[in-house]
Amino acid sequence: MLDFVTHRPDLPLTITGAERFGLGLWHTRLATLAVEGLLFAACVWIYVRVTRPVDRTARWSLSAFVVFLVLVYIANIFGPPPPSVAAVAWSAQAIWLLVAWGYWIDRHRISSIAGR
Repeated sequence: MLDFVTHRPDLPLTITGAERFGLGLWHTRLATLAVEGLLFAACVWIYVRVTRPVDRTARWSLSAFVVFLVLVYIANIFGPPPPSVAAVAWSAQAIWLLVAWGYWIDRHRISSIAGR
């Protein structure tokens, strides 16, 4: 459903229908930045509220991760396009490193709502 908000009306949301849907949020850079930024901030806030660090590694690694994601997002929005298809492919494969980083961070945090 989030794709419905961002895509132009080219998104097939039904299995058999020919209708295409989308609100076209991507047509407005400022609106895109606002919605995606608020969503990212809300998700980070929720994660920080429902977990707590068990050591200094957890605190600093989460902060570094959030800063890294924000910098990559800004570079993606305002930077030049990728120089080649190979660069896109390698960056897509490198995204798995973010999954490993997130897993490592999560191993240093525990639920703060488990005992409630």
